[in-house]
Amino acid sequence: MTRRAVLILPGRGTYNAGELGYLKRHHADRVDLIARFDAIREAAGEVPVSTLDGAEKFSLSRYSRGDVASPLIAACALADATALADDIEIVAVSGNSMGWYLALAAGGAVTPEDGFRIVNTMGGLMQAQLIGGQLVYPWMGVDWVPEAARKADLLAQVEEIGAREGQALALSIDLGGMLVLAGDEAGLAAFEAAVPRVNDRFPMRLPNHAAFHTRLQAPVAALGRDALARSIFHQPAKPLIDGRGHIWWPGASDPARLHDYTLGHQVTEAYDFTAAIRMAAREFAPDLFIVTGPGDTLGGAVAQSLVACGWRGLGSKADFTQVQEAEGLLASMGRSDQRGHVT
Repeated sequence: MTRRAVLILPGRGTYNAGELGYLKRHHADRVDLIARFDAIREAAGEVPVSTLDGAEKFSLSRYSRGDVASPLIAACALADATALADDIEIVAVSGNSMGWYLALAAGGAVTPEDGFRIVNTMGGLMQAQLIGGQLVYPWMGVDWVPEAARKADLLAQVEEIGAREGQALALSIDLGGMLVLAGDEAGLAAFEAAVPRVNDRFPMRLPNHAAFHTRLQAPVAALGRDALARSIFHQPAKPLIDGRGHIWWPGASDPARLHDYTLGHQVTEAYDFTAAIRMAAREFAPDLFIVTGPGDTLGGAVAQSLVACGWRGLGSKADFTQVQEAEGLLASMGRSDQRGHVT
């Protein structure tokens, strides 16, 4: 019996100490694919992903860099996308932030090599420019019960801070029960001073992250458009759901517009991952959601996004847990207890 699935590709922050050796552990049989990614890195005078993945020790200062983390995540995620079980039919593809570039490759709008090349190029440009920074702050409580008024208040606070002279702050990613905010140092510091700490963790700065998905990234977007030709974009083979919740349908998408969105709006405007998951659920009604590795943190954002839109009557973490235990609605390939269900 065929299982209909939405495939979701992760963004930055998903390759950490526990993921070191991910390619070696899970994809020793995909030597050719990894070798093609390595060749792209080597041609640019960069350390191959297989070498980075095979290192003996993990260093946060090195592995959180955009020009290291991005290609590593890309290699792991795209390899995972080729390892799905035969009974799984992918009905749509989406991703979080940088995961959009990977969704393009997994959904056939670009080749795997060009998808990797986009990630490697943009990761390098982001790191070289390193404009601004990011932090994370929750709007949902530990029970995941949606609190729309709290979310609205936080977003109003972000808008007020961002409107002040000499400060930049804006929503970067609407990520399930979390708000990822981006701005300059003054804007980030003002928000940190204005909100209470939550669980002794938040607001939490993200190391080596720039002000992704804000207008501060306009110079990076321009450099990306210069470096990456429109000709590498094609009609997708699968429906692609972008960071607005918009669907790019096979046979009905303009590759030039896909290029312009990817290296324009997607870089400089807020990325609504929550809307992407809402659209995936309501439009395609899949049997399950599959999140590729590396890492397993994005699974929580997918679950919270389903709760936020009330899909199938989900209204809390307890509701989701009950459905998950009964049906296996979500499979994170970065989790050993879930990977085997979909590979």
